[in-house]
Amino acid sequence: MDIILMLIPAALIFSVVALLVFRWSVNSEQYDDMEGEAYRILMDDEDMIPGREKKPNTPNKEDGQSTNG
Repeated sequence: MDIILMLIPAALIFSVVALLVFRWSVNSEQYDDMEGEAYRILMDDEDMIPGREKKPNTPNKEDGQSTNG
């Protein structure tokens, strides 16, 4: 019976902390774009890097091939 005196306040504290964490996540806009993350897996990695443009497939100089035809 003594353990109930410890479990009830512990459960209340845990519930309040969980509620505060949930409210923080909602207020910090964690749930605003639910579908964008699902489509991000389908995109290429090069498209995700800002400022990097996609280049045509040309042989690299490191491969030992020349780009001069």
